Amino acid sequence: MLRTAIAALLFVSALPLWAKTDAAEYVETPYTEQKVVFDFYFDEPDKIGSALYWIKSLVEPLMAAPYNYAPDDLHIKVIIHGTELVTLAKHNYLRYQEAVERMRYYALLGVEFKVCKFAAADYDYELEDFQDFVDVVPSAIAELAHWQKEGYVIITPRVQEKRYSIDEIR
Repeated sequence: MLRTAIAALLFVSALPLWAKTDAAEYVETPYTEQKVVFDFYFDEPDKIGSALYWIKSLVEPLMAAPYNYAPDDLHIKVIIHGTELVTLAKHNYLRYQEAVERMRYYALLGVEFKVCKFAAADYDYELEDFQDFVDVVPSAIAELAHWQKEGYVIITPRVQEKRYSIDEIR
């Protein structure tokens, strides 16, 4: 028993000698075409701004070198069924202009934005109330199930309240 403990201690103490490197290693994962559906369901409309960075974090690296995927190679859908759907109402454009224009940009790249009909009804919104790049679908939950069945990965962004700046916690 003592011999085993000593051998283990020697192994662990020697580990840093042969495993040590000067820095982290950058690895380019061999990404392939993506099929992703984002599930947006937030308790505050303004959280959509942070959630859109999740889309950016998917799209930008894949369109850049070394991957160089065309927008047609990225199959991305966003299902919207929380309070953030008010950001897509035309009458709220000035209040949420930055988020709307970011979504419009992603829509031009082929990202599909879909609003749940049930959720829209909760706000008394009709088709004509939404931005022109939005599709209204019968049910967010049925939509999520459908796209998952079609081989799409579901990503549900966690948008948390930021309490500290990067400089404060670095």
